[in-house]
Amino acid sequence: MCLATSPKVLLLDEPLAGMGAEETERMLELLDELKSDHAILLVEHDMDAVFRIAELITVMVNGVVIATGTPDEVKQNAEVKSAYLGDHA
Repeated sequence: MCLATSPKVLLLDEPLAGMGAEETERMLELLDELKSDHAILLVEHDMDAVFRIAELITVMVNGVVIATGTPDEVKQNAEVKSAYLGDHA
């Protein structure tokens, strides 16, 4: 529905919440197609999805920015690892 008015900017708050793996995959494919013609602000806790789709990431904890950068830069950030990624990064 949000695409019906041909927006230039998409503000998406946890669009993957409650989706299964197949639905998530379809949504990520759609977002990947849309990002060439739309600015997309995505709020999402699925870090694997964020790393896959984002070009620039800003990570916040309790309303405070702790890191901004490319997916590779954010993955290597010690504060991000501690807050969200644990030993899995």
